Amino acid sequence: MRIGIDLGGTKIEAIALAGDGSIRARRRVPAPRGDYAATVTALRDLAQAVASEAGATGPIGVGIPGTISPATGLIKNANSVWLIGHPLDRDLAAATGRPVRLANDANCFALSEASDGAGAGHGVVFGVILGTGCGSGIVVDGRVLTGPNAIAGEWGHNPLPWPQPDELPGPQCYCGKRGCQETFLAGTGLERDFLEQTGRDLKAAAIATAAEAGDAQAEAALQRYEHRLARGLAAILNVVDPDIVVLGGGLSNLDRLYRNVPKLWGAFVFSDTVSTPLVKNRHGDSSGVRGAAWLWPPA
Repeated sequence: MRIGIDLGGTKIEAIALAGDGSIRARRRVPAPRGDYAATVTALRDLAQAVASEAGATGPIGVGIPGTISPATGLIKNANSVWLIGHPLDRDLAAATGRPVRLANDANCFALSEASDGAGAGHGVVFGVILGTGCGSGIVVDGRVLTGPNAIAGEWGHNPLPWPQPDELPGPQCYCGKRGCQETFLAGTGLERDFLEQTGRDLKAAAIATAAEAGDAQAEAALQRYEHRLARGLAAILNVVDPDIVVLGGGLSNLDRLYRNVPKLWGAFVFSDTVSTPLVKNRHGDSSGVRGAAWLWPPA
């Protein structure tokens, strides 16, 4: 039995996961903000709580909004900036007395869906989180692909492919570049585009609801979004050619994406046919914490 922890910016969730994929214990607490020592303590206490409840003696996997630098062994690229520059895996292992593995939260999502979710049984799974940000992970034969620089799957920080004239130079991204896919394909990107085109300030879910009700401006915004997503995923198909693409995050709840995007991406994929399925995740908000537990395969 393994312990999985999803370390988010506002909450920390932990589970004890049995070898058959069943959850034996689950707890959630608010995440300390701006305090590294308090974060380590919260992780330790939460791990010990679910371990005690489930009788778990196994290792700990943690999904984080960042990654470990192969050069330094310290956290880098974390939205929770107070983690940056610290050896979180080593500190948590010392605090709990258990082996610890860390991975990017999008990698954990992809691993969860590849292990026993919508991508189970497929050799190469490309998992995408379309939420407040835009992350992705690649799983090959049950193992997360990280790369020598620990940046495999950083799809959101590449430029939007085949840009249209009105998409250049693109919005400013927090990474310092302009036109990153994240600025177009995250939920905030859809909201920004709708506001700029209409002057109306609506959340992504409200835009989708308005489109369903026949709002022409909302429908046009979703069609622009679908075309951009199709181009972004076509670039992945051209390079990785995954067996399946699994969507997560809030925008994955838009059922129309699974109908419309595959109709569009064929124009940009370098193949006479495209058989790759585009599917919704199976585990929803639990994918991240489940994937963290799956960082340790069953003994």
